[in-house]
Amino acid sequence: MKTPAAGLRARLTLSHLAVIVVAMGLSGFLLLSLLERYFVDAMEESLAAQARITAQALVPGATAEGPEAEVPLAAFNAIQNQRASNLSIETQNVAPLPDEFPGEIDLDYLAGASFQLSSQLDTRIRVVDPRGLVLFDSQEGTQGTDLSDDAVVAQALAGQYASRQDRASYVPAVHVAFPLLVDERLVGAVYLSQPLGDALAVVGDLRNRWLLSTVVALLFSGAVGLVLSRAVANPLRRLTGAARAVAHGDLDQQVPVASRDEVGELSRAFNDMTARLRAARQMQTDFVANVSHELRTPLTAVKGTVETLRDGAVDDPEVRDRFLETVERETDRLIRLVNDLLVLSRADSAALELRREEIDLGELAEETADRLAHRARAHDVTLAVEAAAGLRVPADRDRIEQVIVNLLDNAIKYSPPTRTVRVRAVPGSDGTVRVEVEDEGIGIPPEELARIGERFYRADRARSRAEGGSGLGLAIARALVEAHGGELWLESEVGEGTRACFTLPGS
Repeated sequence: MKTPAAGLRARLTLSHLAVIVVAMGLSGFLLLSLLERYFVDAMEESLAAQARITAQALVPGATAEGPEAEVPLAAFNAIQNQRASNLSIETQNVAPLPDEFPGEIDLDYLAGASFQLSSQLDTRIRVVDPRGLVLFDSQEGTQGTDLSDDAVVAQALAGQYASRQDRASYVPAVHVAFPLLVDERLVGAVYLSQPLGDALAVVGDLRNRWLLSTVVALLFSGAVGLVLSRAVANPLRRLTGAARAVAHGDLDQQVPVASRDEVGELSRAFNDMTARLRAARQMQTDFVANVSHELRTPLTAVKGTVETLRDGAVDDPEVRDRFLETVERETDRLIRLVNDLLVLSRADSAALELRREEIDLGELAEETADRLAHRARAHDVTLAVEAAAGLRVPADRDRIEQVIVNLLDNAIKYSPPTRTVRVRAVPGSDGTVRVEVEDEGIGIPPEELARIGERFYRADRARSRAEGGSGLGLAIARALVEAHGGELWLESEVGEGTRACFTLPGS
């Protein structure tokens, strides 16, 4: 069975090869087509030059009428000059034509004239009369042959330049025909043919070299593609194996990060995910253990009290009332714990219901401080409130009051006697409203500050349990503030005190 990594390597390698094949194919086709067309055009221009030389040598005063030559390139001009220099024509028994022609000009005298044509090229030169009969053939043996059915000859005898390429014939060749004019009077045509063998041989050799270079490029690119695909697929294979292990519960998986590209970024994200999963699992384990511990303490107290009453303490009214108060207190503690857990559960699942309304956060801070004034006096702590006017926010009044109560309760609890707890409500940045609760207590060590707010975590476990705390208050406060779209954080220095701050979006 093919593994996903093997399939990815194959796709990457094949796509790499496909790009090379398409690029080499298109470039080779275009370049070879352009080169072949260049050779054919050069050959036609060369034949045109030979036609003009032939016309002037065989028919004094005659011209071969053809298209105007374009400005040639250097290589093009070299080919043409070489072809023209390799052609020489000597004539004998050719009488000069009179200056004026009384009637129709007759080229039949060419058939009886003596010609000597020296050419190192394979160009075939034929001169035909106005009827299409061959008067002169550089390869001899076809004098008198009727070429009027030949399309290029017929077009030339009609006074127009004509050309044709016979690529499908046994001997591929280029044919051109030029009207032969004397004083702008048509007296025949010059018909030239040049085999395409040399040009096609050059193009064929280039094509073979291109195919060879394509094969070499494919082999090289295939090797490079395998290396590159392995570099991509191997990290993904490791990630796949690690992900399967995580799916089976092994959260200790880590993959090496060998690059800074997208694959490396994916590896870092995977490692961060597994670290978070381990932390979440540890939090879950700690949460269950803490809940069990918090529930066991009041339940144990209730059970012991009930057993004592059952053993006869119920008959003593004073003892009975004291034990019943203990049961009631522990029951209330259980109810508070269950309610706190319910709030956290709803906040985690985004199911916390908020009854939002426009409230003045400054007034709420003052009212909450007044409610806790008696508790502050009991601890010999002074409360000072500084609230700006008009701090309107859309919020659930009861929930935000719960947040302020929790922060004030912690500040009072951890403040030494005769100290002051200050509450400030001021405008924040970016349209927010900020509330600060600052005490002059013992402060929180830096190593514990980051953990304050974790569920069931206490910086001073013995003291907070004696005060009836469960370690959920700050976690609930943070969850409630974040449910309103705000933020809660702590600032503290040992021996200087602690400042608890939260912000809410303003109206």
